[in-house]
Amino acid sequence: MKYLLSILLLSISSFIFAQTGRITGKVRDLQGEAVVGATVFVKTNQLYGANSDENGQFVLELPVGVYNLICRMEGMNTDTIQINVTENGLIELDIPMEEISTVLDVVEVKVGKFDKPLEDQTVSMEVLKPRLIESKNTRSIETALDQTPGLNILDGEPQIRGGSGFTFGVGSKVAVMVDDMPMLSGDAGRPEWGFIPVENISQVEVIKGAASVLSGSAALSGSVNIRTAYPTAKPLTKVILYSGLYSTPNEEGSKWYDDTPLIAGATFLHSRKYKQWDLVFGGNFNYDHGYMGPAIITDSIVWKDTITNFSNKQMVSKRARINFNLSRRSIKTKGLVYGINGNFMLSQSNMVFAWLDDSSGLYRAYPGAAFLQNQLIFNIDPYILYSTKRGAKHSLRTRLFRTVNELTANQDNQSTVLYGDYQYRTSIKQIIPVDFVGGVTVQHTHSYSNIYRASGSPYNQLLNISAYAQAEKKFWERLTISLGGRLEYFQLNDSLTALKPIFRAGTNFKVHKATFLRASYGQGYRFPTITERYIKTGVGNFGVFPNPELKAETSWNAEFGIKQGFKIGPVMSFFDVAGFWQEYQNTIEYMFGIWHPITSAETMSSSAGFKFLNTGKSRVKGIDASLAGTVVIGKKSDLTFLCGYTYIVPTTLTPNYLYAIDSLNRKFTYNSTSLDSTSKILKYRFLHNVKIDMEYTFAKKFSIGMSAKYFSKIVNMDAIIKDFEKLTKDIEFLQDIYYMDYFEKHRHGNWIFDARISYLLKDKHRFAIIGSNILNRTYSLRPLKIEPPRTVMLQYTLKLGGD
Repeated sequence: MKYLLSILLLSISSFIFAQTGRITGKVRDLQGEAVVGATVFVKTNQLYGANSDENGQFVLELPVGVYNLICRMEGMNTDTIQINVTENGLIELDIPMEEISTVLDVVEVKVGKFDKPLEDQTVSMEVLKPRLIESKNTRSIETALDQTPGLNILDGEPQIRGGSGFTFGVGSKVAVMVDDMPMLSGDAGRPEWGFIPVENISQVEVIKGAASVLSGSAALSGSVNIRTAYPTAKPLTKVILYSGLYSTPNEEGSKWYDDTPLIAGATFLHSRKYKQWDLVFGGNFNYDHGYMGPAIITDSIVWKDTITNFSNKQMVSKRARINFNLSRRSIKTKGLVYGINGNFMLSQSNMVFAWLDDSSGLYRAYPGAAFLQNQLIFNIDPYILYSTKRGAKHSLRTRLFRTVNELTANQDNQSTVLYGDYQYRTSIKQIIPVDFVGGVTVQHTHSYSNIYRASGSPYNQLLNISAYAQAEKKFWERLTISLGGRLEYFQLNDSLTALKPIFRAGTNFKVHKATFLRASYGQGYRFPTITERYIKTGVGNFGVFPNPELKAETSWNAEFGIKQGFKIGPVMSFFDVAGFWQEYQNTIEYMFGIWHPITSAETMSSSAGFKFLNTGKSRVKGIDASLAGTVVIGKKSDLTFLCGYTYIVPTTLTPNYLYAIDSLNRKFTYNSTSLDSTSKILKYRFLHNVKIDMEYTFAKKFSIGMSAKYFSKIVNMDAIIKDFEKLTKDIEFLQDIYYMDYFEKHRHGNWIFDARISYLLKDKHRFAIIGSNILNRTYSLRPLKIEPPRTVMLQYTLKLGGD
């Protein structure tokens, strides 16, 4: 025993008096911010260690030798560093640590208004990276967004968790924002997808559930927030050239063209820093032959269509867009940044609202249901940003947003939106430390169009003033509580006003290292657009009728969710699942009726048609799940994936609510207007929705990817579609329209597959083959509208510089 004790004492004394070296270092995250409380210790002897201080600094003194140091921090990827300690030597270490979400390489670390990690958010959020957007040869952002779990883009109209049906793109219930600035047309509330600069996106954040407190009136069921990229230390130049074509549809006799259905275009981007200046310049040019042909007039029809009698060449779409971001960092005033952004687009396109018939006419327009559009759209955005020495941030963002649409059949419209938002963000450290964001927003829309003359004048104005605030507090580094509110004021022309307060609350609790529970409640409010209230027009067989008495929609959303990060061998992933409950009041839907007596063929379009109506109360509940991550395969390969499944139960709460009576004395309720009212399911919803995207990469050069989307059958839709089909058959001067046979034969859901292959040459040149709807499936997601057949594209990307 004495012998063992002597050896132990000798060993300790020799270790104590041995020659040593000194190790100093800093632990930081990938943005350069200090990581406080990280533990740095010797792998084989944890008695020798230190914690990083408030500046991320640590100091260790070790005997001479070779060691493996472990750097560990909860919620971050553990790092191992090998060092060789020499006598009286000094080793200085810089240890960058990655958040779990960054390791996955599928989401950005910082998201939302407070720029916090995704797992700390109190709401359900999905994040798309530019890698997916570019790899799918995204010419317009909605084609990439449609791959997001819980979000569908139905004929250009965004839907989140079944929160809306279909209203031909008017009055979006999802806010679309670019750099915190709204991107909905001022008069119609329609997303201008082709206008968004897809060549310069850093990430896309999709918030699921009412988000009106911070995103504004349109965010009744959620919001899409698009962030553009800033210049990095190295100048970046990127050019993308692409060309391809549509495949011939599978249906016999449906090929309406005798030329080549070509798609071609180019995208470019240049960004750089020069002294105090940041510059981004980009653009896109696109030519699209189109897959929908012009209408055919049957000889036996008495009523002739001269309005939509277009040629094949007139159905071609063309677009040219140029954008720039210019900012300067002040030398005299530290923290001051000011600049101006701009985006300009000219386009020529077609809009087809209904097919000719359900057989060979699937890919042709119905007479009177097609329009040609020439569009000029631009925005100019001056802004000022100021960060104080104490970390508070002031921002003043302003916008002039101008849209001019020249459409056939005298459907021209134009609008000018003046927008301003002042926002203040800070971390209050006195008394009770809390993160705070608040601001005031003013938006004024001036619209001119003869189709809105139901207000008494073609000139209409809409003013929206709102004040908002939200505060977040983190307790014990585990519990986050968020509270917010917004006060909305609307004035339409000189008479109609509305004042509405809305609120939200949320919490996030960190149960374990990578386990996060969240719960939230949020209210939504959407004031009707100028189009919804005052549109009055007639084209071809039917018209659109005004409803000046239309009421604002309101909603509330509650959810409980869990986000679990895990690492099992080579698999690093996040699994997220949420149960949600949403209720809507004064739901606005697009309804068909005979609003004035039909006395002749000439009065058809001024008698029968669509009108926006408040249809009562509804509820949408369900489950939303997603899985995103990376699988490391050997030393040179990896597999990234993003998968999601959404199940909804959308039901009416007022099936007998009377919301209109037409000229035939027909009473409009949910029960009387639904094709299938037995289940009380809302119209135009997919109860089951699956999204899958996977990409395998070898040696960072060769990649092969696959996407899949599943839309279950539509359970319910407007019964008037069946009635209208019968009406066109009974009235000889109308051209027959067919849909019900197609509907009954295609009620089994749709799987749609896309694929892509790419190769990177010398880290500059990327060559890719990209296919959409590769099985060339003929499918329809909303009545009377066929989706595109297969497209095959060749893409070349040249990338020079950049980080």
